[in-house]
Amino acid sequence: MTPFQPTGAALLEDSFPSSEELLLEVRGLEKRFPLGRGRGGHKTSVRAVDGVSFWLRPGETLGLVGESGCGKTTTGRTVLRLIEPTAGTIRFRGQDVRAMGRDALRAFRRRAQIVFQDPFGSLNPRMTVGGMLDEVLRVHRLGGDRTGRCVRIGELLERVGLRPEHVDRFPHEFSGGQRQRLGIARALAVEPELIVLDEPVSALDVSVRAQVVNLLEDLQAELGLTYLVIAHDLALVQHVSDRVAVMYLGRIVECAPVAELYQGPRHPYTRALLSAVPRPYPAASRAGRIVLTGEVPSPVSPPSGCPFHPRCPHPARDGDCARIVPLLERKGLSQFAACGKETGVPA
Repeated sequence: MTPFQPTGAALLEDSFPSSEELLLEVRGLEKRFPLGRGRGGHKTSVRAVDGVSFWLRPGETLGLVGESGCGKTTTGRTVLRLIEPTAGTIRFRGQDVRAMGRDALRAFRRRAQIVFQDPFGSLNPRMTVGGMLDEVLRVHRLGGDRTGRCVRIGELLERVGLRPEHVDRFPHEFSGGQRQRLGIARALAVEPELIVLDEPVSALDVSVRAQVVNLLEDLQAELGLTYLVIAHDLALVQHVSDRVAVMYLGRIVECAPVAELYQGPRHPYTRALLSAVPRPYPAASRAGRIVLTGEVPSPVSPPSGCPFHPRCPHPARDGDCARIVPLLERKGLSQFAACGKETGVPA
C-alpha cells in the first residue's frame, strides 16, 4: 500500500451526500481538446479538465480557484454543456445532463445560467437592452404577451440596480459595472436555480467590484440561488463561498469548507496560493510568501504522478510523487487533498 492510498482512506467521491440532497453532482468530468497528430503520428490532445468531481446543495456557493489555464472556466462551461464533455457524469436534480435531448436541454438551460467574465463581449452590441432581454423571454416563452414582457424587463432592470428607462440603450452606452449588471439581469430572466459566475468582477474597476458582489449576495438571499463562482481572487472567494475547490492543471487538488481551507490548507499548492493574497502589513506578507519555481507544465504533456511535483517546495519522498497520482483523500473534518505527504498546517 502506497502513502497515497492508506487503508480505509475516505475519498472525495465516497463522501458525496445523497443525490436527493444535491442540486448539482459532477463525477469524473473530463474534457480533452484534440490537437491533431504529434511526433510519430500519435494523436495528441489538451487535457483541459481531467477527472473533476464536486457537488452543490441548493442555495450553496462553491468557489473554484486556481491559476490561469488550470481549467476553471472550461469546467464551468462543460457542466452547462456549452462545451460537450469528453467523459464523466453530470446530474442536475438527479437528471443526467449528458443524456438530455434538445427539449430537455432547453429546459435545463432555464434552470442553469452563466454570467461571463467580459461584460462587454458577452452582450450583443447591435441589440438594445430591451431587445436582448425580450429575446430571452420569447425563446423560453416567459412573461406572456408583449406588454407582460415589457413589465418583466422593467422589473429585472430595477432588481439589478438599473432604471427602466435604460431599456432603449445599447451596451456601449453603459459602464463596465452596468454591463455586468445587464449580464446578471439576462441570467435572472429565466428564473434559474444555478448560476455559474465566471470571474464576475475581475474585469471591473475596484470601486464597483464590491457593489456587484453585494448585488449577487442579495440576489442569492432573496431568490435562493446556487452559485458556482470561478475566480482567481482568493479574497473574493473567501468572502462569498461556503466551500472552495482548488484546481491545478485540470484537476482538483483540494476541497474544503472555506474556514477549514483558509485556516489550514493541506496541499502545498493551496498554501502557495494563499500566501500570495495581499495582507494589510506588507512586511509580514513577504515573510510568509511561498514562491513557486518553474513554469506551469503543459496540459498537452502533463508530468507523471502528482501534477504539482515539479514545482512543489517540499522534496519528493522516495520518488512516489513522480510515480503515483494522488487521490483526493480526507485530511481533516471535511477537508480533502490530493497530496501523499503531510506538509504541516500553518499556525
